[in-house]
Order: sequence, then C-alpha cells, then structure tokens
Amino acid sequence: MTTVTAAPRDFSVVLGGPLFQLFRKAHLSGAGLELVGQRLLVMVALCWLPLLVLSAVQGLAFGSNVAVPFLYDIEAQARILLFVPLLVGAELVVHQRLRSVVDQFLQRDLIPDEARPRFEAAIASATRLRNSVVAEVTMVGVVYALGLAVLWRHTSMNVPTWYATPDGGEKTLSAAGLWYVYFTLPLTQFLLLRWYYRLFIWTRFLWQVSRIQLRLVPTHPDRIGGLGFLASATAAFSTLALAHGAFVSAWIAARIFMQGATLLDFKFVIIAVAVWMLLLFLAPFLLFSFQLAEAKRQGEREYGPLAQRYARQFDTKWVRGGAPRDEPLLGSADIQSLADLGNVYTVVHTMRATPITRQAVVQLLGATLAPIAPLALTMMPIGEVAKLLFGILV
Repeated sequence: MTTVTAAPRDFSVVLGGPLFQLFRKAHLSGAGLELVGQRLLVMVALCWLPLLVLSAVQGLAFGSNVAVPFLYDIEAQARILLFVPLLVGAELVVHQRLRSVVDQFLQRDLIPDEARPRFEAAIASATRLRNSVVAEVTMVGVVYALGLAVLWRHTSMNVPTWYATPDGGEKTLSAAGLWYVYFTLPLTQFLLLRWYYRLFIWTRFLWQVSRIQLRLVPTHPDRIGGLGFLASATAAFSTLALAHGAFVSAWIAARIFMQGATLLDFKFVIIAVAVWMLLLFLAPFLLFSFQLAEAKRQGEREYGPLAQRYARQFDTKWVRGGAPRDEPLLGSADIQSLADLGNVYTVVHTMRATPITRQAVVQLLGATLAPIAPLALTMMPIGEVAKLLFGILV
C-alpha cells in the first residue's frame, strides 16, 4: 500500500519575493502572511493621504476649480481604496487555498511513487520563480517604462483634473499629480503585474503536474477522476476577480458621471473582462483534459464489458429461467448489485474531460460583475428597479 506524505508545507505562489521580505523586516507581515490589516493600512495611507494633503493645499480636493476634484474622482478613489486592498487581501486567501489544493494531489494518491521526484521538482521550481529578485525588479522597470510612458497617457481623462491639466498634447501635473503618477499608479500597476506573474507560476506548475501520468479513477463520485478539488481553487481567485470588476466599474462610472457616457457604451468592455477572468483563472485546468479524456475512455473500455457480462448473466438467470426454483426474486442481492453496477457505469459514462464546474464559472462571473451591476441604476431610476424586482419576486 502506498504511504502518503504531506506536500512541502512552504509551497505557495505568494509567500515569497523581495516585497514579501520587505514586509517581514518592516513587521507588516508574519511568516504566513499574517498582519494583513497593518499592510493594508500602511499601503493605503502611503497612496491616499499624500494625495489628499497635496490636493487640498492647492484647492483641488473638492470644489469647482477643476472638472474632477480629488474627492470626486471615482476612478482614483476606487483604485486606492478598493483595488489595492483587494489585491493585497487576496494574497492570504490564495496562499491558504492553493496550498491545500497542492496537498490534495498527494492525499488522494494521484501521484505515483516513481513520479514523486518530478512532483517535488515542480514545487521547487515554482518556489524559485516566486522568490526571484530579478523578476520583481523587472516588473518595476516595466511599470515605469511602459505604465508611465504608454498606459497612463492613453487612459487618463482629457479634462482638467486634480492631478493634471491638459496643455496642448501634453499634461501638466499638479503636486498631487506627481505623487499619483510616480508612486501611487506604479504601485497599483506593480501589484497587478505581480499577480499575473504569480498566475504564470501557478499555470506552469499545473502544466508540469499534468505531464505526470496521474492515478485518475474513472469511478470517482466527483465525475472528474478525483480532480474535483481543483474546482475549489476558483474560490481563491474570486477576490482577484472582484478586484478587476471593481476597477472596471470605477473606470466606467468615471466616464458616465464626468463625460456623459452611458453604460451601454461599455458593453463590450464588460463582456471582455468577464471572459478574461474565466480564461485567466479556469483555462489552466484544461491542461488536465487530455488525461481525463483518456481515463474516461479507459474506464468505458473496462467497465463496459464488465457491465455487459453481469447484465447478460442476470438476464440468463432471471429472465431466461436459469434461476433455481427455490430462489426467490424478491429481496435478491442480484437486483441490488445490478443497480449498483449501473450507477458505477453511469459515473464512468458521465465523467467530464475538464475539471471545471458550473459553480466555478458562476462564482467567478458573480465576483467580476457584482461591482458593475450597480451601474445599471444609471440607466433606470431606482424606483423602477425596485418595482421590477418586486414584480419578479411576487
């Protein structure tokens, strides 16, 4: 019998890297990403308080000096007070959920003994990438080279705001704008880019595991050969999906309230972000589809003849008169065995080739679209919405 041991307990796609070590030294994180409240408070304070003070000093925090004062800038407030906290808070959730998912490969005896070194090597490789100093330094460089030179100039609003005033083809930054453009924006972009790097590490790990010949069981009740636990990983990514939805919602809201756009103008943006979330978080699980499809075919080849033999013997015995005269049909174990075998074959026949469940899809779509849903009120008065909902419920 195979002896199952636990996976290395330090496996995590988030528990490492230069920024994590900086938080440890600053006593803003424990060894297991504790003190999340302190990290959120410090990061939000560094991003938001200087902007409030500098914009207030220049008379740009509120009032009518500019088209978009600081406190009325929906996009900036959501970026700092929602997007950043969700990106930071998601670390603890992902760390705890994904580590338990990796343990399940061993606890369920899916990794053959001879492939155990390959599995451990995949974990070690993921850990090295996670701790890479070069990777995070490169991300900082990309943020300042690409984020400032391209993304900000093409996404900022072309009206006078608390952070910049259009001046021909250029924008003149205010004091608050300098902090916003050279600190707050790069920090949020770095946090997001670092998450995409972590998702790359997770996808690469799954790809390496999918190349191992797993001990899949076609008769497993989860109908995914025993890989049903992978679907639970989507719960870990729901916070990240919520962060994306919140950012997109704020970006749309700013253009609805400040530039007179309508929600329907952004329908393709909403569809695109929803599809992107599904691809980003669920597509890596498709790496196991080949093995699952082969396990299903193998199961049908093995259990099909078994079911055929038993059904034929049952037919010969109870339908064709082969049963002894003194053996009663009522209460016979043969009938229950036939039903049990039928259930087993049904499980094999309905086994899915993708470890993706409807619940996982709904969970991700719900998290992504929840922050965007309130914008529907911009198209319909709240009274009419209430009447519509009341009519549906009644």
